[in-house]
Amino acid sequence: MTTVAADPPVRHAVVRPYRALARVAARSVLAYPLSFVFGMAGVLLQLLAMLSIWAVLLGSTDSIGGFSWPQMKAYLLIAYVTGALMSFGDWEMGARIRDGMVAVDLTRPVDYQRARFAETVGVAVVEVAFSLTVCAVVLAITGPVPVPPPGQAALFAVSALLVLPLRFTTVYLTGLLCFWTQNIFGVSLARGAITNLFSGALVPLTLLPGWLQAIAAVLPFAGMTFTPATIYLGQATGVDALRLIGIQAVWTVALWWGARLAWRAAVRQLTVHGG
Repeated sequence: MTTVAADPPVRHAVVRPYRALARVAARSVLAYPLSFVFGMAGVLLQLLAMLSIWAVLLGSTDSIGGFSWPQMKAYLLIAYVTGALMSFGDWEMGARIRDGMVAVDLTRPVDYQRARFAETVGVAVVEVAFSLTVCAVVLAITGPVPVPPPGQAALFAVSALLVLPLRFTTVYLTGLLCFWTQNIFGVSLARGAITNLFSGALVPLTLLPGWLQAIAAVLPFAGMTFTPATIYLGQATGVDALRLIGIQAVWTVALWWGARLAWRAAVRQLTVHGG
């Protein structure tokens, strides 16, 4: 009896189209750098506004809600980097659904959800590089922020890596709503407002009223900003940090497979005209 081992060339052939999609997505962004920079202006202006507001608030006191000025600056920079990811994902997806181009996507021999995630990864490389450059400039102007010890930095790195797939699944699910609404404008604005509030991108969740904190605790958005920022600042360590990372991972897996179920329902709404 012969045992058939996994064939590396076959696995490579399966992954190859997704790598190509990631490269094409990154090159598409780099081909129009001014468009990309102007597109990131909204998140950048939000960062500058929040830095200005908190600099004034913390200028006359040592801390607010347990955050000193260097800690709040680190928090806002992490919120900026995580908020810059997938700034336009649901808009592009919604446009292709509304224009019917999603029918072309369906003819391609790749999994639709994995293909969109591969494109997200490609664009994220550029988004993160740009965001980190902005952070370096901010730190050069305003001074350094606290740096966590190696163990805490490793936990932060794991948490930060989970931000992209978690953010992707929520944006992807929002984009799928365009199959029913035929327009992504209002849905995307609502998604952005809810995400900014319950992720802690605008204000750390610990500074929100208790009832809002309770709502945020049962939603997946905290894993997009508040969790990695809290771990970076050492406000969640050891078992507590691992518990928060576990929550991030569970939400990511649940939303990924929930998106697959939503996709099956969404394509039933698709009507293609023509011969």
